[in-house]
Amino acid sequence: MSSQDLFKLLLSGLLLFGTFFIVIGAFGLVKLQDFFRRLHAPTKASTLGVGCILAVSVGYHLVLGEDPQPRELLITVFLFITAPVSAHLMAKAALSLMLDKRPLPPATDPNQDQCTLPPPASHPEKKDRC
Repeated sequence: MSSQDLFKLLLSGLLLFGTFFIVIGAFGLVKLQDFFRRLHAPTKASTLGVGCILAVSVGYHLVLGEDPQPRELLITVFLFITAPVSAHLMAKAALSLMLDKRPLPPATDPNQDQCTLPPPASHPEKKDRC
C-alpha cells in the first residue's frame, strides 16, 4: 500500500468522523428538550464535523497535487469564529427573555429582606416578586 493510498484512507476516516458529528448534532437539535440544550448540540458537534470535512477537502486537493482552495480555508476560519459567537449571543438573548423565570439571588445578610432587587425592566407591572 503506497503512502498516497494510506493518506486517502486517513481522509476517508476523517470524513466519516466529521459526518458522525454532524449527524449527532442534527439528532441533538431534534431530540433535546429546551432551547439551551438544542443550542449546544448543533454548535459544538457541527463545528467539529464541518471542520473535519473542510480538512478532508483541503487534504484531497493536496493528494491531487493542487493548491488548497482559499474558499475552503476562509470557510473554516469563518466557521470557527462565527459559530461560538452566534451561540453565545443566542444564549444571552434567551436568558434576557427569561428574566421573570429565574430565581432571586440569595440575600447576603440573614436579616435582610429577600425582595431587595427591583423587578426586571421588561415587566414593570410586577412590583412584588416574593
